[in-house]
Amino acid sequence: MSEPIRFYYRGAVHEVRDAAPTQTVLQHLREDLHCTGTKEGCAEGDCGACTVVLGSVVDGKLELKAVNSCIQLTPTLDGKALFTVEDLQQPDGTLHPVQQALVECHGSQCGFCTPGFAMSLWGMYLKLEGTTPARKQIDDCLSGNLCRCTGYRPIVDAARRMVELPQVAFDTAGLTEQLAALKRDRLAVYSAHGQTFLAPRTLDELVQLRAANPNATLLAGCTDVGLWVTKQLRELGDIIYLGHVDALKTLAERDGMLEIGAGVSLETAYGALCHHYEAELGEMRQRFASLPIRNAGTLGGNVANGSPIGDSMPWLIALGAQVVLAGAGGDRLLALEDFYLDYMKKDLQQGEFVRAVRVPLPRAASNLTLAFRTYKLAKRFDQDISAVCAAFAFTLDGDTIASARIAFGGMAATPKRARTAEALLAGRRWDEAAAAEAMAALAQDYAPLTDMRASSTYRLRAAQNLLRRFWLETRPDAPLPAAAVNAFACSA
Repeated sequence: MSEPIRFYYRGAVHEVRDAAPTQTVLQHLREDLHCTGTKEGCAEGDCGACTVVLGSVVDGKLELKAVNSCIQLTPTLDGKALFTVEDLQQPDGTLHPVQQALVECHGSQCGFCTPGFAMSLWGMYLKLEGTTPARKQIDDCLSGNLCRCTGYRPIVDAARRMVELPQVAFDTAGLTEQLAALKRDRLAVYSAHGQTFLAPRTLDELVQLRAANPNATLLAGCTDVGLWVTKQLRELGDIIYLGHVDALKTLAERDGMLEIGAGVSLETAYGALCHHYEAELGEMRQRFASLPIRNAGTLGGNVANGSPIGDSMPWLIALGAQVVLAGAGGDRLLALEDFYLDYMKKDLQQGEFVRAVRVPLPRAASNLTLAFRTYKLAKRFDQDISAVCAAFAFTLDGDTIASARIAFGGMAATPKRARTAEALLAGRRWDEAAAAEAMAALAQDYAPLTDMRASSTYRLRAAQNLLRRFWLETRPDAPLPAAAVNAFACSA
């Protein structure tokens, strides 16, 4: 029996009964609710004109996150709260400080992108509690919003100005209570237009559903599947949604590993990992897509998708990460590098799904040291797909390489280790000659393709030069600091 989609919207519970399961939130807003402040610019989560804020309760706490409504499906709103630019105006008709700041700082020109900027800024405003944001916070907040005419300086000024204006409180407790009342405790089934959207609540329900529906589309953060709908116009068939399974949203440290549930958002996952690898993953976290994409997407979905140009897999493979696969027969543990068989082909048995990713943590006490770095080459700093993504994890015993793990994205049909170069380096002294030989050996490990992002020649040369950069940063004698080798580093 089909159940309606229920979510909190404009101060009341809103029900949807006849929307197609693949209808986007943006389409529902504009076409069904005639709420047209939210705009469509790209329909792929790049421009941010469609930014909205979603509220949900996780572990009893309210989370409010900016996301791209153009690639989120309407049924995923069930049990959540949806806020759009129309919600910012105060009950007495005055502007919210976010809006007032944009007016005062001349942060809008044609106005098409402005609702998205306002919602991204509001998402940050709720977390600041009156404190002035740092420039890096502002840049990260606005990383998913593109402006074609105003330029970003007045918008950045508005981000600072909004906290100087009289503060507007948000009823966190009231919304938490509303969402608690909407939460379902069992499987929800929504059917319309010949499709079924299945939303399990427990791991057991998910295992049973996957076994019974092995060909159904698994949906997590919708940052990739959403494009199948809006750009490829694919028919998804029945959908199994993982976003309500609390057991997939856990983080746990055990046996020297951080186990990240497949439903943990990219932003949360990278945040937890940066507690252990801040210097190594800090820039990768900032450059991985945009904040709205990281708020919606999941690390488990990124791994399960297995794109050869995905930014997470190279460093996960370099560290020796594992993937936990679940099915009716129980869990199966694989080294992540063994999970990828060929282009977009994974070692998944029928009825299996990715339950978690396990990432090795730095060892507390050891006579060995880990030299670990990640690098991303793309045409722009923020929110761009990599031409080459590299990760190096060398275990050093003094100046000797006890073991070397090198992995690249964008260099082969799958994220792939450089086995020839690794074998050449094992047991060698970490010196310039060893680095040069390993650079040459990369030509035996990879034969990259030429495409719209880079030529084969560029990719191979870039990969070799990144290995040299790694040598310069980690050489035993006078290693270079990041500011000396990073074009984006700021000395201020």
